Amino acid sequence: MLSLTQSAPSLAQSTSQLDAVKESRQILQMAEYIGVDYSEAVVDGEVSSEDEFAEMQQFAKLILQKAEALQTAAVSDFDLQKTSVIANAQALQQAILAKVTMGEIQSLTLQIRHELLAMSPALQLPAQLLPQAEIDTLFADNCSACHGPAGQGDGPLAKSFSPQPTDFTDKERAENRSLLGLYDAISAGLDDTAMRAFTELNDKQRWSLAFYAGSLAFKNTSEDSADTKPALTLQSWINNNPVQIAAQNDAISQMQVEQWRASPEVFFGQANTPIATAKNNLIAAVDAYNAGNFAQAQTLAVSAYLDGFELIENNLDARDSGLRKSVEKQLLNFRNVLSSPNNGQQVSAESQQILQQLEQVDSTLNSATLSDNAMFSASLIILLREGLEALLIVLALITVLMKTQRQDAIRYVHFGWVSALIAGGITWWVAENLITISGASRELMEGGAALLAAGILFYVGYWMHSKTQASVWQRYINDNVERHLSTGTLWGLTGLAFISVYREVFETILFYQSLLTQSVGDGSQVSFVWYGLVAAVGILALITWLMLKYSVKLPIARFFSLSAYFMLILAFVLAGKGISALQEAAIIGISAFPLDVSVSWLGISATWQGVIVQGVILALFVVMMTRKDTASA
Repeated sequence: MLSLTQSAPSLAQSTSQLDAVKESRQILQMAEYIGVDYSEAVVDGEVSSEDEFAEMQQFAKLILQKAEALQTAAVSDFDLQKTSVIANAQALQQAILAKVTMGEIQSLTLQIRHELLAMSPALQLPAQLLPQAEIDTLFADNCSACHGPAGQGDGPLAKSFSPQPTDFTDKERAENRSLLGLYDAISAGLDDTAMRAFTELNDKQRWSLAFYAGSLAFKNTSEDSADTKPALTLQSWINNNPVQIAAQNDAISQMQVEQWRASPEVFFGQANTPIATAKNNLIAAVDAYNAGNFAQAQTLAVSAYLDGFELIENNLDARDSGLRKSVEKQLLNFRNVLSSPNNGQQVSAESQQILQQLEQVDSTLNSATLSDNAMFSASLIILLREGLEALLIVLALITVLMKTQRQDAIRYVHFGWVSALIAGGITWWVAENLITISGASRELMEGGAALLAAGILFYVGYWMHSKTQASVWQRYINDNVERHLSTGTLWGLTGLAFISVYREVFETILFYQSLLTQSVGDGSQVSFVWYGLVAAVGILALITWLMLKYSVKLPIARFFSLSAYFMLILAFVLAGKGISALQEAAIIGISAFPLDVSVSWLGISATWQGVIVQGVILALFVVMMTRKDTASA
């Protein structure tokens, strides 16, 4: 407690550097702690434990200090002047001193938590929990020494601590403890207790422990509960304790809440599917909009598309491409509806329409498994679509080096694309096991890489276009090629090869993961996924052979002319796809073009932003051609 007390004055002194999210989470944690443990400090209006009573006062004091610091900092998303957080924090201090009832204390702490949660940014929620065997091992290794093997607070070290470790099997206290509070305690520790921060555990491990600790006080008494899908978002489930959830949702009974806490896998059985992720985030976006948190609503709407629907687009295309295009368009346009604070009716109407379409998507995907041929075709198309652009860029670089008689430099290109494959695999493994890479981050990476590659390709295309006359090229070879293809330039080729391949690898893996979830349960269709992948590799290998065989035989002027057009076309396509990716990540706005000019394989989308950028590239290309014709004349 001394460390907390000493740190409090610094809050007012460093508001310019205040981490508003961190401070609000600490307030949430302390408010919940008071709401759970006050009964250990005061019984029937009398102090039952001086240590616990002193702790309640200190935590209440810190809640007020941190809330005042947040208000002084005037952080846009945490404007406490529009709330009663500070008034309730002051009332909480007085209530503890007056030794009021547990119900009165919980009422104040719940109000503080409710208002702060309404303005808090959305958490990066777990897609799934660890297998139970791994959770049991984690608990035994990290928690049982204090909390006991069954979580009853009776571990071998428990007697040496004051206050005593939490008994997770105490139902009365567990009903007032949220999973967010447990997660924060595991992640950041709890000051003035033996509970330390388990920073060495990754996010998935900490969430798994939080759900496990939150389940120990409850028993699943219904055999059918595993088939009952929770009718609320995962965000709401994590933020609120069982008493709050039952009170806030008339259609949910206290018994159902207890059963879901006892068996969290039922929640993740639903949340683990892309469609469920899209639905949950869409519902949460509407809730955030209605609460006035428009930035959070936008973030959740972006996640509904990128972390949910986008992952099943390829599968849906194999069955109903029209439905896929309709849902995609509505999800992207829904962000514009959320941008206005006075669109309540439209937000409600359009969200319901999207949810109905997502139900149709779910029904379409689950009505029957993909046929063997459809599984093969989807696998083939995924690799061809994602890999062809990267392959063509790499081959173009190689053929240019062969034409310039710099075969020794080809190894730099090979190093670039091989490194990209390795880096993509490592990125995917890290995202699966250590950290969570959101869909927005993935699209930001892909969009930025696409625009960078487009800029480089346009420059290369312009350069090659200027060398289409044989005499010009021969003079350039004699005067410049050795000097210009220096080590620095060669490493630049490595970088272009790396960027072109890496931007595709990670998303390709995600698409194949999603495709495998659509195979029949006995695993018999997995072989058709592999057949499609091998066939795609074969087609790409054939394209490689044809390009290498025939491009080097072209006359130098014809080769550079065709290569220049090829580079410029790729720059046009990548620029369009880069803009689309940044729009999907909500980095660039989306303004609908009056005509539907979408051509996916050319990267053309029906938005003003994409049309303008690709139009500039096309105009520059026309100017370049005009200058050439003038020079020739």
